[in-house]
Order: sequence, then structure tokens, then C-alpha cells
Amino acid sequence: MKNSEKGSVTIRTIAEMANVSHTTVSRALNGSELVKPATRKKIAEIAKQIGYVPNLNAKSLVMNRSYMIGVFFTNLDTGTSASFLTEVMQQSQTTLPKSYSLSVNSIDHVMNSQGVSVQNFDGIIVLSQSESDDGFIDYIHSIGLPLVVLNRKIERNDITNFSHNDFLGAKNVVEYAIRMGHRNFGLIKGVKSFESSKQRSEGFFEALKEHRLEVDSNLVKRGDYLPQSGNKLMRQILSSGQVPTCVFCENDDMAVGAINACVELGYRVPEDVSFIGYDDMSYSQYLTPPLTTVRKPTSQIIKKGVASLMDILEVDGDAKITQEVIDPEIIVRSSVLNRNTN
Repeated sequence: MKNSEKGSVTIRTIAEMANVSHTTVSRALNGSELVKPATRKKIAEIAKQIGYVPNLNAKSLVMNRSYMIGVFFTNLDTGTSASFLTEVMQQSQTTLPKSYSLSVNSIDHVMNSQGVSVQNFDGIIVLSQSESDDGFIDYIHSIGLPLVVLNRKIERNDITNFSHNDFLGAKNVVEYAIRMGHRNFGLIKGVKSFESSKQRSEGFFEALKEHRLEVDSNLVKRGDYLPQSGNKLMRQILSSGQVPTCVFCENDDMAVGAINACVELGYRVPEDVSFIGYDDMSYSQYLTPPLTTVRKPTSQIIKKGVASLMDILEVDGDAKITQEVIDPEIIVRSSVLNRNTN
């Protein structure tokens, strides 16, 4: 092929030859796992055959792209556990085309004008944990920057949004413990301002209400989603003189701290105190005992969110708005004792 012909080769040329969309070609050439391996191989072979050579520097200048995606959490200083942050970033990096980089940021820092300029990003992923994020979301949407909001269900229909049904997850897992014969519960809540904690608490109390059960106020504590708070608050519960048979911790990190408090104070888990967590972090199955929890579909939410953001970027903002609330899955392990057999 002559050089002049090579110069006229574009992504759309490859798309026509491969009988796929130009979006698929762009993803494939960037190594995105959103494209099947066989399709990536086919597209790479066609690109090589016709002499297509991408020029990322020229592309960046022409398209005014930075190839940087901003990932914003509500607050990185409090409430965002290291395990959740790590899972989000690993899945985001795996799903994004290889030409893109990620920048982790805190909405609090931006709203307090601490030197983060959103104009530097091609697109924004908001891992929303609180209604306090709405002002930032409104701003990003108003300036027309490609945006997806993940983790929390937002009350608007003009932004792509993937979230998880925390209320149902909590209700279902507590009902499981009730079926296992538990009637005396404790609760360690998460961050008060976070929607996940609100929904999980409501699910917990709804399950008890439907079974005509009550929980003593001394057995309900407010944590911050970190292991240290789970440990500290479980010690307070054990010192109250009213030891529950089962404690629902509103995330796995606090459950780790709470279980550790029981072990340190000589209580057996699950024989003396059973535990339920939430999120199903990667380490949960390796605890002693393995933790019964609710699997939060973080990986699925991130994959869908990144794919949608790439659609917005690669189809000139004309991508379809998608909103989905994903149902939870209870993961039964051995941290909840079956009291019906005792």
C-alpha cells in the first residue's frame, strides 16, 4: 500500500472492513477488555494489513484530549475504606482502554477549591456515597463534561447511573439470620451521611419489624466503615451486659474489627456471637470463620460505568443514557450459627 493510501486510513476504514462499529475498533486498538479477544485480534490484523498507525499525540491535540479520566469519591479522608478504593481502581484500570490513565480525587477537595481542575479530564466517574455530591454532579453535567455516576442511585434521569439496592441486600441477609434462629441482634452502622448506611440500616430494621423483633438501643452503634470503629464499638456492645447472638456490620471492614474484638475478649465466633457483613470484599472468604455477607456488585457496576463513559467519549456525546439498580446476592458462609439445631 502506498504512503498516500496509508495516510487516508482511519478507524472507520477498519470498522467497515471488520464489519463492526468504529467504537468497537477504537476500543480494540486500545486493548479494552470490553471487546472479545477474537474481535481484537481480527481488528489488529486488519490494521496491520492496511498500514494503520495511530498517532496518540496528534490525536490528543486535534481532539483536545488528555486521555485522563477523573475518579471522584465523596471523601477520601473519612468513610472510604482502603479495600473499596482498591477494588474500584483495579476494576476501572482493567476495563479502561490502555491509552487512558486514572486520577483519584475527592469531591470535598474540589468543592473546597483545593487545586483540582476538572477541565483537565476527558471524562468523570463519580463514586457517589452521599447526597452532598449532588452539587458537584450538577456542575460537571452543566459544563458538558462526559459523566457517569456510580454506587448511589441519583434522583434524575439525564445522567447515566449504575447503583446497588442496599436496602434489599441488608433486609435479605438479616432475614437469613432470622431463619437461622437468631432473635437478639446488634447493629454497627456506617457513616451517617452516606446513602449506603441509611439504606442498610433501613433494611435491617425492616427485616426485624416484619418478624416482630426489636433491638435494644444499647446494641446499636454508629461507626465509620473502618475496622478500628468495628473493634471499638463491638467492645462497647460486649460491655453492655446484653450480648447479642448476631451482629450486623454495615460493611466487611467493620466486621473484621468487630470479630477481632470478640476473639480478644474470649468470645467464640459464631458460637457465642454470629456476624454478618456487607460488600463481600475479596478477603471476606478467608476470615476465621469465613464471613456471611452481601455481595455488592462493584465489579459489575464499574464495568458498566466505564463502558458507558467510553461510549459518551467515542460517540461525540450522543450515547444513550442508561440507569440501572442491580439487585444484591447473599453470600452464605460460616460466621452465622444455625441456632435451630441447638
